[in-house]
Amino acid sequence: MTNPPPPAPRRALPTRLGIPPTLAWGYLGLLLFMTGDGVESGYLSPYLIDRGIPEPRVALLFTVYGIAAGIAAWLSGVLSDLWGSRRVMWTGLAVWAAFQLLFLTTALPLTDYPLMLLAYGLRGLGYPLFAYGFLVWIAGVAPRARLGTAMGWFWFAFTGGLPTLGSLVAGSLIPHIGAYATLWAALALVTAGGLLALLLVHDEHGTRRPRTAGESPPATLTGSVTVLWRNPRVGAGSLVRVINTASQFGFLVILPIHFTKTVGFTLTAWLHLLSVMFATNIFANLLFGVIGDRIGWRRTIAWCGGAGCTLSTLLLYYVPTTAGPDFPLALLVAAFYGATLAGYVPISALMPSLEPRHKGQALAALNLGAGASTFVGPAVVAAFVGPLGVEGVVWIFAGMYAVSCALTLFLKLPDEPRTEAAGPDTAAPHTSPASA
Repeated sequence: MTNPPPPAPRRALPTRLGIPPTLAWGYLGLLLFMTGDGVESGYLSPYLIDRGIPEPRVALLFTVYGIAAGIAAWLSGVLSDLWGSRRVMWTGLAVWAAFQLLFLTTALPLTDYPLMLLAYGLRGLGYPLFAYGFLVWIAGVAPRARLGTAMGWFWFAFTGGLPTLGSLVAGSLIPHIGAYATLWAALALVTAGGLLALLLVHDEHGTRRPRTAGESPPATLTGSVTVLWRNPRVGAGSLVRVINTASQFGFLVILPIHFTKTVGFTLTAWLHLLSVMFATNIFANLLFGVIGDRIGWRRTIAWCGGAGCTLSTLLLYYVPTTAGPDFPLALLVAAFYGATLAGYVPISALMPSLEPRHKGQALAALNLGAGASTFVGPAVVAAFVGPLGVEGVVWIFAGMYAVSCALTLFLKLPDEPRTEAAGPDTAAPHTSPASA
C-alpha cells in the first residue's frame, strides 16, 4: 500500500491575502508614510486662510504642489527603470522631509507666501516618488493572476493613510496640541513609515533595473512619454487615471470651506466625514481589486468607477447642501463617494498589460496620470470656482467622470477580441486577468 502524498505546504498569510510576501513590510510602511502625508489634507486650506492668505492664493499653492506631484509621479516610473525602486523611494523620503522642514521652520512662521510656494510646492515631489516607486516594485513582483488584488492592497494602504488615518490623526491632535504642531507630527509619521519600508524590505526587485534589454537611459526616458501616443490606449488610460482622483484633490480645497461655512458643519465634524469617506474607500479599494481579477478590469473601471463617480459626486454636493448639517445623511453620501472612487483600482493592473513589452513605460504613464490629478483638481477649482461657484465645479467633475466611463470601454487588452473593444468585458468570473 502506497503512502498518501504529503499535504501541500501552508501558504504564508500575505500570499493567501494576495500580498507579495517579500513586500509585506513595504505595505505597512506605505500606510504610515501616507498617514503622515494626509494629516494636513482636511484642514490646511482653512488654516492658511485663517492666517490671512486669500483663497485664490491657497488654491494656487495646492496647484503648484500638484504640478510638482505630477512631474514626480511620471519620474517615479522612469527612474525606477533606471535606478531601481528602492533608490527612488529613498529620494522621495528625503525630499518630503527636507522641504517639510523648510515649510515649518521658515515659510509658515513668517507667512512668507513666495517661500511657501517654493517649500510646499517642491515637497510635492516627495510622496509620488516614494509611493509610486513602490507601485512599480509591486508590478515587478506580483503574479499577473493576482495583480489586481496586489494593487488593491497598494491603494488600501495609500488611501488608508491619505486622507483617512491622516484626517483622524489631525482630528485627534489639533484640539490638544494645535494645528501647527500637528504638522510636525506629520513629519514624524512620514519618516517612520519611510524607514520601515526601506529598511525592512529586502526583495531584490527593488534594486534591479528592469529596463528593456538594449534600451539606453535616454530611450527609456523618451519612451515613457512617447508611449502616450505610440499606444493610444495607454494615453487614454492615463487620462482616465487623471480623472479618477481629480475631484478628490479639488474637493480638498473647496469642500472644507463649503461644508463648514455654507452647510454648517464644525471643522471636527467635517474631518470625521472625511475620515469615514476614505475609510470606506480603503476597503472598497481592496474589494474592487479582487472584483477586477474576477469579472474583468475594464468592466469594473467603467461601471463601478466612471458611472458610479458621476452619480456620487453630484450627491456629495446636493444632499448636504439641501439637507443642511445632517451628519448621518452626509455620512451616507460621503461613504458612497469614497467607495466609487475605488472602482478605478484595476487600472493599476490594466495599464502595464496594455503595453506588455514596455511595462515600465506604461506604469510611468499611469503614474503621470495619478500625479497630474493632484494638479488638475485644484486647477479646476482655481479656474472655475470664481465664475461658476462650488456647484459649477462639482458639475465639471461629474462630467469628467462620465467621459472616463466612455473612454474605459475602449481600453481592451492586446489579446482581447476586436468585437469587445467598444463594450464591457465579457470574460467569465474564472477567466484570468490576461483576458479580462
